[in-house]
Amino acid sequence: MKKSLLALTLLAALPFAASAAEGISYNYVQGGYVATNGDGDADGWGLDGSVAVHPNFHLFGGYAKQELKDINGDFDQWRVGVGYNHEIAPKADLVTRIAYEKFDADLVDFNGWSAEVGVRGSLLPNLEGYAMAGYEDYQKKYGIDIDGDFYGRLGAQVKFNQNWGISTDVKFADGDTQWFVGPRLTW
Repeated sequence: MKKSLLALTLLAALPFAASAAEGISYNYVQGGYVATNGDGDADGWGLDGSVAVHPNFHLFGGYAKQELKDINGDFDQWRVGVGYNHEIAPKADLVTRIAYEKFDADLVDFNGWSAEVGVRGSLLPNLEGYAMAGYEDYQKKYGIDIDGDFYGRLGAQVKFNQNWGISTDVKFADGDTQWFVGPRLTW
């Protein structure tokens, strides 16, 4: 019984004991405005976050709901995954992530996956940034085959204090640009 209680206590403390490069936390939640520009323009809102479960591993997820501007319709996107971070400099991490992806429009929905690798670092005491390269692919469904696609992702966070900041993210894919801006709570 004592061993089980000790193991449960250590497991519960893992998210609070996680470490990364100086000035970087993988424990956050953020929400804000999202938009897609490309073949069909859309905008809406999104939520995402991350929780460190080990000094080098984190779980992450995100959800976005957008209304199409030219057509009466909307779509939802969400992703859940696991990431690995490894300190490569005192203020920089090498980050790799894999995720399950879901795209759900009014008439169709697709399941897929993504993988990305990049660098995340503390550029100044109140500025953090990252650059990622990734690949995503969706399963063929309804006779529609969405080709896999490489993408780039850039992001930054301006920190007001230890817990609060404004976060931005821009994803450049084949013909589309998706971006996010909103407040972030970090712990």
